Amino acid sequence: MLAISRVLIGLIAALHAYIAYFEMFAWETTGPRVFSTFPAELFAQTTDLAANQGIYNAFLAAGLIWAISIADRVWQRKIATCFLLFVMVAGIVGAVTVSSHILMIQTIPALIAMMLHWRAARQ
Repeated sequence: MLAISRVLIGLIAALHAYIAYFEMFAWETTGPRVFSTFPAELFAQTTDLAANQGIYNAFLAAGLIWAISIADRVWQRKIATCFLLFVMVAGIVGAVTVSSHILMIQTIPALIAMMLHWRAARQ
C-alpha cells in the first residue's frame, strides 16, 4: 500500500513538474493546446503571469518529491499530507475559477494518494 501511494504521489509530482515546465517555458506553444478555451492572442501577453503560476507548480512538485524521499514514515506522511492538501486546494480553486475538469486532474488523485498514504502509515 505504501509503495502504491508513493507511486501515485510521484505521478502527481510529475504532473506538476510538467505543468510548471509548460507554464514557465512553453506557455506560447503548449499552453494553447492545454487551455484551448483561452483566446490565442492572449498567450503572448500573459507569459509572465503563466511563469509565475509555473513556479508554484514547481514548488508543489518539489514538495511531493521531497515527501516521498523522506525515510522516516511519520515525517513522510506529514510532509506528503501538507503538499497533497496544497494540490487539492489548488485543484478546487482551479475547478471553481477555470474548469471543473481540474477537479478530476488534481484534486481527486491527490485525495486518493493521501488516503492511501495514511492507510499505509497505519499498517
